[in-house]
Amino acid sequence: RVASALFKPGMPMPTRTRSYDLLIRNGTVIDGTGGPSRQDDIAIVGDKIAGVGRLHGASAERVIDAEGRVVAPGFVDAHTHDDRAVLTAAGMTPKVSQGVTSVVTGNCGVSLAPLAGVDPVPPLNLIGSRDDFFGDFFGYFEALADVGSVVNVAAQVGHTALRVLAMDNLDRPATDREIAVMAEALDESMKAGCIGLSTGLAYPPAQAAPTAEVVALVERLAAFNGIHTTHMRNEKDRVVDSVRETIDIGKRAAVPVVISHHKCSGRANWGQTRETLPLIANAQHPVALDVYPYTASSTVLLEAHVQTAERVLVTWSESEPDQAGRDLDDISAEWGCSRSEAVARLLPAGAIYFQMDEADLERIIRTSDAMIGSDGLPHDAVPHPRLWGTFPRVLGRFVRERGWLSLEDAVHRMTGKTAAVFGFAKRGVLAEGNFADLAIFDPDTVIDSATYEAPTTPSAGIETVVVNGEVVWADGAATGLRPGSRLVREPRA
Repeated sequence: RVASALFKPGMPMPTRTRSYDLLIRNGTVIDGTGGPSRQDDIAIVGDKIAGVGRLHGASAERVIDAEGRVVAPGFVDAHTHDDRAVLTAAGMTPKVSQGVTSVVTGNCGVSLAPLAGVDPVPPLNLIGSRDDFFGDFFGYFEALADVGSVVNVAAQVGHTALRVLAMDNLDRPATDREIAVMAEALDESMKAGCIGLSTGLAYPPAQAAPTAEVVALVERLAAFNGIHTTHMRNEKDRVVDSVRETIDIGKRAAVPVVISHHKCSGRANWGQTRETLPLIANAQHPVALDVYPYTASSTVLLEAHVQTAERVLVTWSESEPDQAGRDLDDISAEWGCSRSEAVARLLPAGAIYFQMDEADLERIIRTSDAMIGSDGLPHDAVPHPRLWGTFPRVLGRFVRERGWLSLEDAVHRMTGKTAAVFGFAKRGVLAEGNFADLAIFDPDTVIDSATYEAPTTPSAGIETVVVNGEVVWADGAATGLRPGSRLVREPRA
């Protein structure tokens, strides 16, 4: 104990006589705090980090030589729609192949519970069909425990799911009685283990929900130490007003807020980050944001999005499945009809929308409030490349090639910062006693390989991924292990 108390990072540790389960030697450790890198070893016993330092003389059942590689905390994906993907036998290859060890699900008002026995309206159909939904989160978490997850999972309950559960008409504000039904279901979801409530106010099923309805639900999270994430009401010409509404909701409810995939969509709105980012920074209330490193978005096919996009790429279509992966303009030309007529024929469907400016993206990624989230859609026939490439893209293109962030800062946005915002105790930082979630990568070669034409191509440079002490990715393949845990939200110290 005395030796441990006197030890400082970078100093040689006393010779250990015990044998560890896993020992990672000679790596460049970037610990997730944002501090400078250092040359250290990391020892793991069970699911915890047992030592960080110059562990001379230590031995282990398995030793990984990480010379010339970065050893970082496993990446925490701040924004996913992996609700159903974590349950599937195929596992989470799109995520672990890029170093992700924890995912936040239930975003944009979309969750797999508490909603069973109904045909999901868009955007709920992004994550499943009728038989994929659960009547409550107790059932969802039981299913997750039964199958075992490759990665750690933190789930939110979706406001849109609650509206569908409680209302017979979504084109209006909820009544007091309907809000009471939603509130009861929200409370039960939080008791089951959810970390918060997400809203998708930009989507038709929730557009009619007034601010008061949202506040009435979000304020219930305070009793559960919950968090509120939001796909804001508008990311286009009223994006500034939407940021103000989001901050107001958080203040009135006394609950921390995360703005999902912050962007300014449509050429006429490019540059409005000059107004939105100062509003967020000066909110005088806990407000964070996540961002994906692309200038194209992806969601269900909506006429409103088509109108402001420079280009539209169809990702899936139930009525015309053969059109997945094709440009909407090419489809409409082939069919001899307008864009609007083609959209109507393709529905229900999904699409990628090219509609953001890289200058806005740079401002958002550089701001200290930003976390990294993929917002990938794992069930799209032809997904956005962000599903497979988000985190290596930041490391390769925006750190190494463009210098938008330092490597230490980028890792912090992907790990320690995200874990702190969401309250994941002992995650996101490489320190003795913390959970052993790690990503080992080559800083000189790490890069996204997924493109819009080949969106499921694994990234390069991610060599080993460890979840709770178990290696889940090595030598370019998943190991088949499923050591993930359900994450809960801990109070801030």
